[in-house]
Amino acid sequence: MCRLLCSPCRKPSTACSSTSTKASSVTPCQLLLVGILLLLTAPVAEGQQVSPAKKSQLVLVIDFGDHFQKRFTAITWIRDMTILEVMQAATKHPRGIRFKHRGKGKTAFLTSIDKLENQGGDRNWIYRVNGKRGDRSFATFTVQPTDTILWTFGKYR
Repeated sequence: MCRLLCSPCRKPSTACSSTSTKASSVTPCQLLLVGILLLLTAPVAEGQQVSPAKKSQLVLVIDFGDHFQKRFTAITWIRDMTILEVMQAATKHPRGIRFKHRGKGKTAFLTSIDKLENQGGDRNWIYRVNGKRGDRSFATFTVQPTDTILWTFGKYR
């Protein structure tokens, strides 16, 4: 790899800052390579935040069923995050949402988003993750870093 980055490293040359011709000497090119490898393989301690360049972003879409949507494209994923926690994160945005639910854990049930309430058998809020309809409470459904969560107000289909 060093030869590709700095071919003169193996032999004395004015193009390389290394002045030694010994095979065991370390060249600046090799030091740079080791530094990059260390940065790429350094473990992140559990609970420690990841640098901004490595944060994963979820997408949350609220479809009101009348050709209007709210889209949140930069919600930072956290390990074991649930859809409820994604919704709570969306409330913190300057143009966020307001939502209500009843119950908690396995019995939590979303009742309204931005004052648009479930209408019983006719039209209700239904969520999908990556196109697949939810099969449990939104408060217990854990999401992955690249998931797209879609809440749609409409008939259950």
